[in-house]
Amino acid sequence: MFFVRATRPRFVKPVLFFSGVSAAVTTYFLFSERPAAPSLSPSRFTPSTLIESVNVSSNTKLLTLSVPPGLIPSDRGAFTSTWSIFVKDSDIQVERPYTPLEGIDENGHMKLWVKKYEHGEVSRWLHSRQVGDSIEIRGPVTTWSTLWQNGHWDEVVSGGTGITPFYQLLHSVFRTRNTSFNACFTLLHASRSFADLPPSSMIQSLTELSQNYPDKFQFHLFTDSVDDTSESHSLNIRRGRIGKSVVQDALRLTHSTPWWHRLFGSSVPTIPEKRILVLVCGPEGMVSAIAGPYGRNYSQGKVGGILGELGLQSHQVWKL
Repeated sequence: MFFVRATRPRFVKPVLFFSGVSAAVTTYFLFSERPAAPSLSPSRFTPSTLIESVNVSSNTKLLTLSVPPGLIPSDRGAFTSTWSIFVKDSDIQVERPYTPLEGIDENGHMKLWVKKYEHGEVSRWLHSRQVGDSIEIRGPVTTWSTLWQNGHWDEVVSGGTGITPFYQLLHSVFRTRNTSFNACFTLLHASRSFADLPPSSMIQSLTELSQNYPDKFQFHLFTDSVDDTSESHSLNIRRGRIGKSVVQDALRLTHSTPWWHRLFGSSVPTIPEKRILVLVCGPEGMVSAIAGPYGRNYSQGKVGGILGELGLQSHQVWKL
């Protein structure tokens, strides 16, 4: 006869121990709060989603990006000035700045007008994106920190897609602010051709602003050539480039001609007592013709061009 003593297998305790650890780890990952996604920041990239892509012309698109509303910073101070975002081409890790036309709404939507350039890596990459694709952005990055002030006559001169920061500025002032301010704005925009004009939705919005607030905003379009179509006539497009007389009239400058200037057949425009601020944005050639060339590393440089001839000083001109 032999007796069998029941003993607990030695491996049970380790198995129970490791099973307990596994259960604890699983519970931690399943039920613990995950760290919140970082909000929009100029110092890091945040994923956004392309929710709409509309062809405007053969080389321009209106793109709408979306970020979760919870990622919009609670401090909206950074969105009160004129600002842009940097978009990253995730294929070659290159970034370029773009200006959201109407800022960012409560749903986290931002609309960009993007022109595709032959040698523009990011613009070509953006044009190839499909609805639903993820696009990394960082911002807001301030483009222009001083908005309108009462008593200013602000003239903004733009060319091509250089209209975008001014469109955002005007949208912010007229759509989201009390329009009882005393500042006045004039937008002079030039494009090479009718096909290169901003999207019709932008032109319509600016035209409506000029009609609703004629004493506060004026809008003028210029192209090198004008198509003989009903649409071009309805927009009241001027043929030609933005010249000295156009800028002078927009700024309400008058001529004072002392006798010693009359001897040489010249006159000096009189700068009015009211404060004037001229913002210029567009291709370098246009900026140089209107306000003088940029300085080193795109610093402001001296005021030259048409504005220099009219006697405006550096505190009255800003090149974006």
